[in-house]
This record gives sequence, structure tokens and C-alpha cells, in this order.
Amino acid sequence: MHINMNRLAAVVFGAYLALSAGLAQALEQPKGKIILSITGKIGEKNAPDAAVFDVAMIEKLPQQNFSAQTPWSKSPIRFTGPLLRDLLAAVKASGSSIKAVAINDYQTVIPLSDAAKFDMIVAYKMDGELIPVRTKGPLFIVYPFDSKSELRSATYYERSAWQLKSLAIE
Repeated sequence: MHINMNRLAAVVFGAYLALSAGLAQALEQPKGKIILSITGKIGEKNAPDAAVFDVAMIEKLPQQNFSAQTPWSKSPIRFTGPLLRDLLAAVKASGSSIKAVAINDYQTVIPLSDAAKFDMIVAYKMDGELIPVRTKGPLFIVYPFDSKSELRSATYYERSAWQLKSLAIE
């Protein structure tokens, strides 16, 4: 019997989202500058067609951190922020892919199954400091590159969007 691991990861992630949706509270309204907009296949919105977040809202999500060497840094960096899967659970996301768009209009597509498979962080801090736009901020989707050798490849480096401004769930 052949098992499609991406399909299995998507089913497991869907179950995770369904369970966590019962735990998630309605999204509040941002009080500060909006730094992230999530659109598409989401069940929780706080704007007409989107879920929008300011830094304070990102900080209220469960926080994780890890240190990783990236191809863009000379030494390991400590990244802090919510897991991508927790952010997706907060907006009750469904679908199979995430289109991440950066401030400079760079776009990458991330399989939704990656959020279940890897402890990816939507980092808003590097080495304990908020990430300014000039150094990849305000948000940076980061894979835990040092945790698995498979993550140290062009595929995952290209999916790591910095200067993140929006996610479209498709």
C-alpha cells in the first residue's frame, strides 16, 4: 500500500487545526500598525476579507524560539515568534498551500503540510530584538534549518520569506 506522505501530513494538520479551532478565541482588532494580512481559505477574520495582525497580536500567540544558521548570516541567529501552524490555527486556515508575499513583492509558495511537518517560526525577533525592515523584518518565516539536514537546501531556503507582509491560503 502506497502512502502519500504529503497527503497524510495535510490530513493530520487539518485535524490539528480542527482541534485547535475549538481552543482559539476570536481575533481581536489590531491597535497598532498592521504588519501581516492573511487572506483566502480562513474561517476567522477581523477585517472584511482578511485576518490582520499587529506586533502585539503576534506576541500574544504561543511563542517558540530556536537558533539556526541561515545562508544569509555568518553565525547562528536566535529566532522568536509563533509557530506557523499556531498562526494558521488562529485564523482557522484550510487549503493545501500558502502564498507568502514580502514587502518587495517576492513571492513563494509553501505547502500547508510543511507547517505540520516542521516547527517553522513566523519570527518577529532575531537575537531578542524586533526585526527592522532593513534586516529582514518585520516578519520572517524561518525553517529550523539546523534540526534536519533535508532543510538545508534551496527548496526550503526559497520558502523562507523575509520582510513578510501577507499570506494567502489557497
